[in-house]
Amino acid sequence: MKKFAIGVDIGGTNTAIGIVDEGGNVLVKGGIDTPQHGDAVRYAKELTAAVKEMAKNLKLANPDAEILGMGLGAPNGNYYSGTIEYAPNLSFKGIVHIIDLLKAELPEYKYLALTNDANAAAIGEMIYGGAKGMKNFVMYTLGTGVGSGVVVNGDLVYGHDGFAGECGHTTLIPGGRLCGCGALGHLEAYCSAPGMKRTAFELMAKYNAVDSLLADKSFIELSSKMIYDAAVKGDKIALEVFELTGKYLGQGMADTVHHLSPEAIFLFGGPTAAGDLIFKPAKASLEEHLLPIFKNKIKVLPSELNAGDAAIVGASALVWKEIEK
Repeated sequence: MKKFAIGVDIGGTNTAIGIVDEGGNVLVKGGIDTPQHGDAVRYAKELTAAVKEMAKNLKLANPDAEILGMGLGAPNGNYYSGTIEYAPNLSFKGIVHIIDLLKAELPEYKYLALTNDANAAAIGEMIYGGAKGMKNFVMYTLGTGVGSGVVVNGDLVYGHDGFAGECGHTTLIPGGRLCGCGALGHLEAYCSAPGMKRTAFELMAKYNAVDSLLADKSFIELSSKMIYDAAVKGDKIALEVFELTGKYLGQGMADTVHHLSPEAIFLFGGPTAAGDLIFKPAKASLEEHLLPIFKNKIKVLPSELNAGDAAIVGASALVWKEIEK
């Protein structure tokens, strides 16, 4: 009997679904629109219909397949209660008991679990990626925001309320940039993809850099990929964006190390595809800000999860963690 788990990544626009084997391979992929109607009961039924259709397709190709359960990653997903709580980019209002709704629709699945997307990525790294065998590590996810998942003694840290591990909202610069959460100076405001755009525009204004390859881009159209492409071509503004982003990231990671003493910090997300452009200054900044007892001990590594499937695979890994209990 071949065993599988379903992974679901609930995003603001789309919900990605995949059926994953024990090796982290996605055999069947699909998805539905994340609705704007705000009706959680209706959404649970739509998600269930899609999952059942995909499971049927898997069975046709693998008659001996057994699906053990489903893991979900979602903004503000609470592992303890199985709820999505006040997610800013979803249409659902307040607290949504998504796991209870799905249990009613999918009673045949023994294991159903929910966490936030960064925690799911950390579990995926532990089950399928570079953190196999590690008991203490941290995952930073760089994208629209900066998320993190913290693993201590082999267990993901949820805290007393299910929301622990918000390293992206540590204060980097008191009174600094406005963060998406409404506070000032958080790491996310500097090291997310939008944060890199803000850095680029600040530098262009500082140097009056009309000759930069980025100078003719509007704030709306500029992306971290464009900054990377310009950096590869030697654009001074783009190169300094990566230098500053790495510097800020290393400073934030040093705080994490002082709190947790992890074996490694994994970086995942669009900006990390720049490789040494961001890893090199981040590692240098990390060492600069560390206490002597931690220097040259902490590995900073790229995630080994496939970028295209990471959210699905990470969510599916929740099922294997539930089985371990």
